[in-house]
Amino acid sequence: MLGKRVKRLVPALGTLLILFLVAEVFRRGYLTVSSVTSIRPISKVENTMSQEEHTVPQEENAVPQEENHIPKGSDGNGQNLITIPPPIPVPKDDFGRLDEDMAKRYRQVFSASMADTKYFSIEFGKQKAINPSIIPHPSLENTWIIVAQKQRSATQNSVWFAELVCNAVFKSDVLECIEPPTILPIAATSQDGGKCEGDLAFFSNSVGPHDARVFYGPNAPYTIFGSNSDFTCFGQWMQDFRMLVDWGYEAFPRNFFGKATELQRPAPYAAIEKNWFIFWDSNERMYVHYDIYPKRGFAQLDYRGMITQNLAPYAAPNDERCMTKYMPKLPPELESIHQATNSLSITLCRRGHVSCQPNDFNTFILTIFQHKTFYSFHSLYEPYAMLFKQTSPFEIYGISKKPIWIHGRGKPGQGKKPENLSPEASQSWSQTEMFYITSMNWKAHGQRYHGYIDDVLFIGFGIEDDQTAGIDIVAHDLLLDIGLCSVA
Repeated sequence: MLGKRVKRLVPALGTLLILFLVAEVFRRGYLTVSSVTSIRPISKVENTMSQEEHTVPQEENAVPQEENHIPKGSDGNGQNLITIPPPIPVPKDDFGRLDEDMAKRYRQVFSASMADTKYFSIEFGKQKAINPSIIPHPSLENTWIIVAQKQRSATQNSVWFAELVCNAVFKSDVLECIEPPTILPIAATSQDGGKCEGDLAFFSNSVGPHDARVFYGPNAPYTIFGSNSDFTCFGQWMQDFRMLVDWGYEAFPRNFFGKATELQRPAPYAAIEKNWFIFWDSNERMYVHYDIYPKRGFAQLDYRGMITQNLAPYAAPNDERCMTKYMPKLPPELESIHQATNSLSITLCRRGHVSCQPNDFNTFILTIFQHKTFYSFHSLYEPYAMLFKQTSPFEIYGISKKPIWIHGRGKPGQGKKPENLSPEASQSWSQTEMFYITSMNWKAHGQRYHGYIDDVLFIGFGIEDDQTAGIDIVAHDLLLDIGLCSVA
C-alpha cells in the first residue's frame, strides 16, 4: 500500500521540482520571457534601430527573414527589416554593466559562452604575447589555433621579432596552448636598408614579422604581417597559413602565396604601412584594402601581390556622404582613425531559415576600424563596425553610430596609468582600460569566410600592450547600432 502511494507522489513531486527550477532561472535573470516567446510582429520600421527592437536595417530587395516581415514600402520609406533574437540576457546584479551615461555612448557586447558573459584570457604557456588571432582548427574539435606577437626579449638592442603559435583549448574559461607554443616560421624579408631613413633607419635591421593577423578567406587561411619592404621602409606581406603550421594534408596551389609575398599599393607609399586587410567579392575575386579614413583606398589583387588602380574613387560619392554623417569627428591632433581587423562576409538573416538565401542585397563585407586617442601619455582605441557591399564599386553600406564596449573592460580610472604623470595629473587621471582589437573570425569549426547574423564570432584583442584576450559574441550584436548610408 505504501509503495502505491509513493508511486502516485513521484509525478507530482517531479512537476513541482521542474516548476521551481524554471521560476529560479527567471528570477536570476538567466532567461527572459522575450527570449522564449516568438518574435513579435514589427509594427513600424525605423531608419535606425533601437535596443528594444534588436533589428538590423536593410535596403529594399533584401531577403526577409520572417514571414511576418513588413512588405516593401509599407512604412513609406521602402525598407525591410530582418528580425533577429535579442542579445543574451545578463544577470541583473552583474557589476560589469555600463551605467546609464556610458550606455548612451557605447554598445556593450557580451560573451555567448562565458558564465560571467565577459571576455576570456588567452595564454601562451609561460610566454608573454600581444595582438592575438584565433581560427578554428581544421580537423580537431573544440580546438583553435592561436597566434600572437611575442613580447620583446630581455636581450639588449634586440632587432628580432616573432609570432607565437599553438593549438589551444578552453580550460577554466581560459583559451590556452595544449603544448608549449612554437615560433611561427615566417622568414625575414627584404633587407634593403636604403628604404628606411632618418628616424626610421633602425627598421633596416629588423628581423621577422610584426603584428601578424591570421584569417580565413573563402577557400584558405592566410596571414598578413609587417616586415621590411622592397617598395618602402616597412610593407605588408601575405602568406598561405597552411605552409607555416601542421595543417594536415590539403591540396592547394603552392604558387598562390605559398611563400611570403609583398602586397603592393597605388603610390604614394607611407614609410610604415600597416593594418591592411583582404576582402573577396561575391565571385571570390580578391582585393586589398589599404586605407579607411579620411578616404578609402583599395584595389584588386593577384597572387603575385600586384594590383589594379585604386578603385575607391568609384564609391567616393556615397562613402564621403556616409562617413561625414557617421564617422567620429577628429580634432587637429592626438586622434586618428585606422583599420583594425581582417574582413568577413556576413548575410543579414538567420542561418537555416527558409527565406534566408545569401545574395548581393543581403550579404556584405564586415570589418572593424578603430578611433585612436592619445592623451596624458595613454592610448585608447574605440572600435566601430563597418559594412560595405560585396559587389563593385564596394560602397559603404553602414557604419556603427557608437563604439563597441567589450564586457569586462576597465571603466574610467581603471586603465593602466602612465608612470611619468605629474602628481596633479595622476590624481585627476580617469581613463578607461585600453583594448586594441586585432582580429575577427567565425568560431565554428568548418566555417571560413562567410557567415550569418546569428553565427558566433571570435574577436581577438590586446589589453594595455600587456595581455592577450578574446570574446565570442553573436554577430548581430556588433550591428545593432549600424547607421545606414542610404539615409545619410
